[in-house]
Formats: sequence, structure tokens, C-alpha cells
Amino acid sequence: MIYPKIPLAQSIIQICLAKGITDIVISPGSRNAPLTIGFANNPDFKCYSIADERCAAFFALGMSQQMKRPVAVVCTSGSALLNYYPAIAEAFYSQIPLIVISADRPQSKIDIGDGQTIRQENVFENHSLYNANLTEEASKENDSKINEAIDAAFFKKGPVHINAPFEEPLYETVSELSVDVMTHNFASLNSITALEDLTPFVELWNQSKKKLVLVGVNNPENISQNVIEALARDESVVVMTETTSNLHHPDFISNIDTIITPFNEADFEDFCPEILVTFGGMIVSKRIKAFLRKYKPKQHWHVDTLRAYDTFDVLTKHFEASPNTFFETFLPLTEAVESDYAAKAIQLKAHRKEKQQQYLSKAAFSDFVVFDRVIKSLPQHSQLQISNSSAIRYAQLMEIDASIEVFCNRGTSGIDGSTSTAIGAAFASDRPTVFVTGDVSFLYDSNALWNAYIPKNFKIILINNAGGGIFRILPGHEENAVFNTYFETSHQLTAEHLAKMYGFSYLTASDNNSLTNGLEQLYAENKQPAILEIFTPTVENDSVLKQFFKELV
Repeated sequence: MIYPKIPLAQSIIQICLAKGITDIVISPGSRNAPLTIGFANNPDFKCYSIADERCAAFFALGMSQQMKRPVAVVCTSGSALLNYYPAIAEAFYSQIPLIVISADRPQSKIDIGDGQTIRQENVFENHSLYNANLTEEASKENDSKINEAIDAAFFKKGPVHINAPFEEPLYETVSELSVDVMTHNFASLNSITALEDLTPFVELWNQSKKKLVLVGVNNPENISQNVIEALARDESVVVMTETTSNLHHPDFISNIDTIITPFNEADFEDFCPEILVTFGGMIVSKRIKAFLRKYKPKQHWHVDTLRAYDTFDVLTKHFEASPNTFFETFLPLTEAVESDYAAKAIQLKAHRKEKQQQYLSKAAFSDFVVFDRVIKSLPQHSQLQISNSSAIRYAQLMEIDASIEVFCNRGTSGIDGSTSTAIGAAFASDRPTVFVTGDVSFLYDSNALWNAYIPKNFKIILINNAGGGIFRILPGHEENAVFNTYFETSHQLTAEHLAKMYGFSYLTASDNNSLTNGLEQLYAENKQPAILEIFTPTVENDSVLKQFFKELV
């Protein structure tokens, strides 16, 4: 076996191995050579080489998202480390475990004019769960910090940073370890607390005729079928699920904006719940957030083992438990309440669905029509990854087959690593993956395709409306040079040459007929990854969507 000669590098590698951190995404560099040598020469680790650090971190994020365990990213010193920050922030807010291991110069070389040096210690302090600033020599204190960092990533579900200073020579190796590392067990962070007395909350629940359960980003199969059926049976409960909730029932409302956008003030007041129960991650729908902030429920309970964001400025209780544990304990204690709350919502859902189908039958080819066609075309039991901005918002308007797992980087809602995340997720998942993205998101993260680990059955559906279509949907849009240049980012670029350079099959569509053919060819192509680029009319897209909401009444 080949080991790096530097004892500190040996310690990091051996503790990672002892604690089950075996997936390592490495970006090439010199200062991190001791780590690269140690990880890459040990068959117990699975190492991946991705040159662009921003792409590497999002690729690791996608892997961790699917595997539900930490993935490590390793980089050299200097600005390389800063390129991890977008993925660090996303992991922090999406509660995805990620371990950043950065090589550094010794402290004596910082701020003296030496090359490739920055102040690396605590650089992610605002968005990391633990910062292990190591010293040059291997020590029990360093071992303890490395252990604590890894433990935090596992059990607090988020990113941690291990910063390791190495002095030259960097490439020397030995055949025997010179360290005897100390590893902690996980017990101190793995305690499970029992639910508190639920009697006061059961009493409030039993007195309420209008309860709204709102579900954000949620992992598939997190909620048992018994809980789903119990919520669906309760005539005083309406369940609203976002596309990223991975939660399905015929009586749940999955297209929130379609339901509430046409509401007048009387409708909002009638729909306002007495009790709001939320679980899962970030909420996409701006309309549901605006509604609940204006028409405030008397009680807002959030259920999560770790965090409770006061998203609607009315949080009254945080239940520190998994949602499934909470509902399986809580619901059997409750009593049925006579109410028409759920029945009215189900009736409204049916009405809106009929109106949506009528509108789609006559709507012009546009983003709205394309997203409807694309979502309906998705293969059963596939994984859908969606980029941010208009892509996720359009997807929110469509019903998705219950067998499809849906993911999106909603922690920070950025476009910067959507493609890289999707590729990492596709690599780590056993499901065929379809990534739906807009043109600006795709172009922004085009280095994601510089990746040797893309599955041959990976599909990209790229909706190209020649700019940032989201800004045409948002208030304030005016057709002028300032808007087109500085907000929309108008362009005439396509994915054709990128596809050729990176070995993707490339297809195009620009109307209903070519879209039908393009989707058929896309799903038939499994010998190499494929891109279907769909061109939609820039100026007409927003008017088609706005007219849709007008015709829902």
C-alpha cells in the first residue's frame, strides 16, 4: 500500500476510512497531493476526478442527495476552495451532508505574498456546521477535530470544513503508516429524544375544522402509506404538496398555484386554515407564502428533527421529530371533526383540472405547453432533476406520476450547479435520470458536462427561450434594452456544439410535431447521454402563462 509521507494527511485519510467516508471527489492540484495520493492509492475509497471545483462540489452534493450519506470533496489551496461555496450554501440549507477537505499553506505563509494563498480558515463559517482548522503536525487534537467534523456532517445533516496545512515536499510516499489515529464513535450525536406530551396539541387539533398540511422538499418514501391515508380521510384536513415533496394521493393538491392564484379576498379568507402543519424543506410557491403571511393561521407547527424556519412569520411550535414519527404518534390520538374543508378543496381541484385541460387544448406552442408535454412524457420509475427559476415553477403547475422521484436545489434556489447536481445524482442512483433545465441555467453550469461519470442513459431536456424567462413572469417586466440585456440576459446560443464536444447525442424541437418526435428519440437513446433542446417563443411565453391563470376561474 502507498501512503503519503506527511502524517497529517495520513490521519485525515485513516479517520475518513474508519468513519465510512469512502466517496471522494478530487479536483486536481499540487497542495492537495498528499491527500490525493492517499485516497487514490487505497482501494477502499472510490475516487472521482472533476477539474472545476464548483462542478465537483455540486456533483458530490448530488451523490450525497441520493446516497443519504456524506461525500467528501478535496481541493488545493487558494481560490480553488472558494469555488465550493455555492454548493456549501446549498448543502447547508438543504440539509445534505458534505465534507470539504482543503489543502492549505502553513499559517506562516499566509499574507506574506506567497502564491496561491488566501485566508482559508473558517472561510465557510456562516454556512458550515463545523470548521476543523488543523495544525501542521499530526496530533490527538487534530484527530478530535476531524472526528467532530465528520460526526456533524452525519448527524446534523450539512456541510463541514476540514482545513489541512501541508508544507513541501508534497509528493513523497511511504509504505507504512506512521500515525495511530484516534476515532470517536457516533454515540454523542446520535441520541433520539422521545416526543413530548401531545395532549394540548391534540385538543387544538380536535377543535379545528380547517387544518392545512403543507409539504416542501421531502425525500421519497419518508411518509408511510398509513399516514398518507389517515390525512386523506380527515375531512378537516387539506394536504398541499409541492413538486419536490415526493408525496402523492389523489385527494392531495399538488399544483398549489393553479388552485389559489384565481382566489379573491373572500376565497382566501374562507381557505385560511386555523392550524398550519408544515414539514420538508424550502417552499417554491411564492403565492402560498404570500397567502399564509397575509391570512395568518392561529397555529403553525413545523415538524423536523433539526430546524424550523418561521417562513410565514407565525410559527408557534417546532416538533423535533421525523414527520412520519410525529404523524404516526399524533394522528391516532385525534378525533374526527365534521367539516367541509377537504371536500371543497377536492371539488375546486377537479374544476381547475378541467379548466387547465381546456386551456392546454388550444394554447399556442410555448414554455407552458412544452412543460406539460415534457412532464407527461417522463418514464415511470425515473428520477426527475429540475433546475431553478422558471423550470421548477412551470413544473409546479403539472401533475407528476407518483412513481417518479423529484429533486431540485431549493436550499438556495440557485441556478449555478443544477446540471452538476443532476449528474452526481444520476451517477449515484439506480434510476434513469431526466434533467429538465432552462437555457441560462444550462449555459451557466456548462462545465458540468466536463465529467467522465455521466451515465449513458442520462437525458437533458433543455427549454431554450433565449434568455432568463423567469424575469418575464415576475412583476416589473418592460420590453426595453435594459431589461433584455441586464435582467433577461438575451442570447442566441444553443447547446449543439457543447453536445458535440462532450459526446452527447443532440436533438432539437421547435413545435408540437418535432417535440413529439424529439421526445421519442430522446428516450430511445441509451448508448450515450442525450440532449433534447426545445426552442420556445421568447416574447409569447409569459402572455400564454398569464392567460392560463385568467381562464382558471
